[in-house]
Amino acid sequence: MDSLTQIVLGAAVGEAVAGRKLGNKALLWGAIAGTIPDLDVLANPLLDMVGQLSFHRSITHSFFFAVIASPLLGWVLWRLYKNEHATFRDWTLLFFLGFTTHAILDSFTTWGTQLLWPFSNYGVAFYNIFVIDPFYTVPFLICVIAVLFYDRRNPKRRRWNNAGLLISSLYIIFSFGAQAYAKSVFRDSLEAQGIRYDSEIVKATPMNTLLWSITAATEDGYYNGFYSLLDQDQNIRYSFEPRQEQLLDTYRGDPKMERLLQITKGYRAVEEAPEGIHIKDLRFGQFDGWQEGKGQYVFVYHVWRKQDGSLQFEEINNRPKIDGNYLKAYLHRILGNKN
Repeated sequence: MDSLTQIVLGAAVGEAVAGRKLGNKALLWGAIAGTIPDLDVLANPLLDMVGQLSFHRSITHSFFFAVIASPLLGWVLWRLYKNEHATFRDWTLLFFLGFTTHAILDSFTTWGTQLLWPFSNYGVAFYNIFVIDPFYTVPFLICVIAVLFYDRRNPKRRRWNNAGLLISSLYIIFSFGAQAYAKSVFRDSLEAQGIRYDSEIVKATPMNTLLWSITAATEDGYYNGFYSLLDQDQNIRYSFEPRQEQLLDTYRGDPKMERLLQITKGYRAVEEAPEGIHIKDLRFGQFDGWQEGKGQYVFVYHVWRKQDGSLQFEEINNRPKIDGNYLKAYLHRILGNKN
């Protein structure tokens, strides 16, 4: 999730753990705990593209990191605030829950989180919420801000914090329910159109959990479609993307290429480029594919062979241009208007 959301969640967790003992210091250090895992991006200048993709949401987002780092940071803060009522256990729990809730929330998004690093580099992803969702963040933020205005001994402080945790949690539960319903609609639609597929990813589209996207994998390629819970019918139009895996043949065996292919979890399509190939990461779908005749993939990687025989990797930025007209059309589609 985005940084603001993780700060809000971390602050609420810090308050739940030690708010009565530390007051607003619990919010502050909870927010810091909720931010620390994302500091892995500081390593980006030292890594190439594949290294960045591999390292993000790995070490600092793992349960292993939470177990090792939490008591160390807990001891430092316990010594720093030795005159406060919070114990070493309180500080350790604050950091542990800050780290683990951050990682678990990230696993709900599309990218994937290496929760079991170093034992596995598989990116756990449930696809039920987009990385930025104001319906999750804004009510939560309001509740956490309200906490600031009450003394740590005032019971209203805890009620506001609990309300934020409850509302945000209920929204996550709703997103899973909405995803399950959208998945059933997609399955019925694909069956009705005679499309047989091996697996699928059903994911939330940006900033909402009403409009859903599917990428259904077949032997020859992938079908992409969109469905809003507010659509008046379940007639879904699908676009088809051929696999063209044979274009990878001359690039296989390179460790970085194999890692990049592993990251895509098999949801990729390949096309020829003026130099080399383009690998489309289909897990993220076509965020503007709901517009007829459009549908650029958000993550596309250009791979080519240099003169010395080594492979060069570069990400292509295909983000749609966001302006007033785009947002108006997007809201129109979320609300169930297909035209």
